[in-house]
Amino acid sequence: MNYGYIRVSSDRQTVENQRFEILKLCERENLTIDDWIEETVSGTQQYSKRRLGKLLKRVKEGDLIICSELSRLGRTLYMIMEILSLCMKRGCRVWTIKDAYRLGDDIQSKVLAFAFGLSAEIERNLISQRTREALARLKAEGRHVGRPYGAHTSQVLHVLYRYDKFIRRALESGVSVSKISDELHCNRNTLRRYIIRYIRNNETHTSS
Repeated sequence: MNYGYIRVSSDRQTVENQRFEILKLCERENLTIDDWIEETVSGTQQYSKRRLGKLLKRVKEGDLIICSELSRLGRTLYMIMEILSLCMKRGCRVWTIKDAYRLGDDIQSKVLAFAFGLSAEIERNLISQRTREALARLKAEGRHVGRPYGAHTSQVLHVLYRYDKFIRRALESGVSVSKISDELHCNRNTLRRYIIRYIRNNETHTSS
């Protein structure tokens, strides 16, 4: 199976340019796209929670994923390496157009896949080690570790604050929390906590 993967981070961005690039490559390589995977979501969101994650679960050996560039897969090097490593383990090829990158079954791809997996493991270990060292240093200095006692995250710093007006309008219109979370591509529990802390709580104070 040949898959065309298209990702945009907002509705304002068009998918047509990416589709055109993929079709142009297919024409040169005499390929046909069997299935298109399109999604509007930030590349920083974990791939397992995106349509890309569902695709990676069903790809088989010999399948091909084509996208316009590596950044369409993810916004961080670590995430991209993890995705490519997973594709390599499943025997799925990945071609990108702008980067002219091709992950296949040749020796170079296998070396790259090994390097990706090793780099990801090293990065995980380094992050874990730095975290443990920082926590140990703070405890040794007698400083409190974590959020200050009784403190809450400022609303303007909350990840959902920029969608506050949308959330309020949706709730007033009777839209369910589940539907709102799907529209915002966010965790339902995160949305519920935001509503309870910053919307319902404010309404209680205002009415009292």
